[in-house]
Amino acid sequence: MIKNIVEIKNLSVYRKDKKILSNINFKIGQGEFIYLKGKIGSGKSSFFKILYADVPPTEGTVKVAGYDINNIKINDIPFLRRKLGIIFQDYRLLTDRNIFDNLKFVLEASGVRSAKLINSKINKVLEQVGLLDKKLRMPFDLSGGEQQCCVIARALINSPVLILADEPTGNLDWEYTDRIMKILSETIKTNTAVIMATHDYSLIEKFPANVFSI
Repeated sequence: MIKNIVEIKNLSVYRKDKKILSNINFKIGQGEFIYLKGKIGSGKSSFFKILYADVPPTEGTVKVAGYDINNIKINDIPFLRRKLGIIFQDYRLLTDRNIFDNLKFVLEASGVRSAKLINSKINKVLEQVGLLDKKLRMPFDLSGGEQQCCVIARALINSPVLILADEPTGNLDWEYTDRIMKILSETIKTNTAVIMATHDYSLIEKFPANVFSI
């Protein structure tokens, strides 16, 4: 039986007095890939913020990676997020350090101290996304597609149980879109679940998977 990584029942979310998500029921198991589809402003980013405990649920119940999001303690939120790989639209790379040190920062923040293990994990994930030869480059020296591949490397480096990808191909050409979709498709073979927000119907047609509309 597939273990559910996310279970949501009767979720509603309000922004001020406006309901932006209403009566959402959703679940995803190990190794599943689900597109989160909706128009711009439909609540896709808010949905993700609920999952990584940045915004509390207004109504309903939410469980993610073994954590009850409705009752999660502040001290437990970093431990929840260590189980997640989050791919933001705007990259959020640290611009004062190179790609290697961006990834090193994530590992050290997660409690990894062994220099040998840090080097091994970083080299492995950069090879996976095709950036091993650019690990000493600064983020601003990379193209948009390369920066997004770096963000994916950052999301993968702690072997997450769930990846949340918020429009990861929205500003990329088809060459990098293909590369990123293949990386994410390979990821689910390790039992990692992927939820990818998109409003690109052609992408869903080219890389078919289950679709959840909000």
